[in-house]
Amino acid sequence: MENRFVYADNAATTRLLPAVLEAMTPYLTEEYGNPSSLYGFGQTARQAVDDARSTVAECLRCRPEEVFFTSGGSEADNWALKMAAEAAARKGKKHLISTAFEHHAVLHTLEHLKKQGFEVTLLPVYENGIVRPEDVKAALRPDTALVSVMLANNEIGTVQPVAEIGALCREAGVLLHTDAVQAVGHIPVDFAGMNADLLSLSAHKFHGPKGVGALLVRRGVRLANLIDGGAQENGRRAGTENTAGIVGLAAALRLACGSLEENGKRTAALRDRLSRGLLSSVERCRLNGDPVRRLPGNVNISFEGIEGESLLLMLDFRGICASSGSACTSGSLDPSHVLLSIGLPHAVAHGSLRLTLSEETDEDDIEYMLREIPPVVRRLREMSPLWEQILRDGLPQD
Repeated sequence: MENRFVYADNAATTRLLPAVLEAMTPYLTEEYGNPSSLYGFGQTARQAVDDARSTVAECLRCRPEEVFFTSGGSEADNWALKMAAEAAARKGKKHLISTAFEHHAVLHTLEHLKKQGFEVTLLPVYENGIVRPEDVKAALRPDTALVSVMLANNEIGTVQPVAEIGALCREAGVLLHTDAVQAVGHIPVDFAGMNADLLSLSAHKFHGPKGVGALLVRRGVRLANLIDGGAQENGRRAGTENTAGIVGLAAALRLACGSLEENGKRTAALRDRLSRGLLSSVERCRLNGDPVRRLPGNVNISFEGIEGESLLLMLDFRGICASSGSACTSGSLDPSHVLLSIGLPHAVAHGSLRLTLSEETDEDDIEYMLREIPPVVRRLREMSPLWEQILRDGLPQD
């Protein structure tokens, strides 16, 4: 067996680039001052934070004062939803709109808000995994406080019409939040032009460090603090700034945005080659999500008659790192809520494989996966009584 390592789980996290680590290192070693200190040593760190804020603003087409650094995407999602809902509730607005396939950082926050008396409408996303703006328009009410629609789905990679949805929200006077954690650094993101009021991002999804992200807050939108304490982040988010992490976020984002078109085209070509190869070499499998309107590096395929956990373990033995839409990703026996939301039966959703590529993925990686995955699927089917049942009787009904 060929001894090869293929990392195809870039939607989970990405490798920290050497150039990003190099940018961070001074603030982990020599330049360790507190950015809130008034003396020169601390002000060196303050300048680094300010420069990073300007870089994020330049890359995402927003104002520097609209960028607030956080510990990551989950904190940014929580801050946006909880504080926007709290502010609207004081005006008697307690209706929230989102979609059935959001990240759990959004869905679990919405569950929390339901316990606080808010009503939540979760919109369908249909078989292609795309939210329809007309559904958003139909769901808007006079008491709607906030709409939250992710820019790109973390499992099936479909890209949503956020700008069109945002225009509807602006017309109705309703705030729009978008979880752009999977999108930033991979597709163009224009905060000023997408009609969003709040946007979440996380550095480790585009070759930056873990534990740092940002919430973009459109000028004029006032959110209460999720974390109280000091006066950091213009008094909006307490806690000593993670200077090295913030510098790393900005460095990674600048690198990503500087080669966005080139990397996107190359990665999308590899993506299409991988998905076509798997679909043509394995019977009774399907690509999940829209084949065109998706992130350049996302391939999500369901194989009938197998379990995702077993597939991942056997691929790991062959040096392929991937993820599944099945139990092992969540510690639950339930299949992915994302795959169920696009209409997949439980039996199909359980056998799903997500392969997510990056600009570091090469043609040899694709060839290796195309050579190794089909025989693993066939071997698992040979061991599966469910596969025999599917061939004899068709898919079992949920």
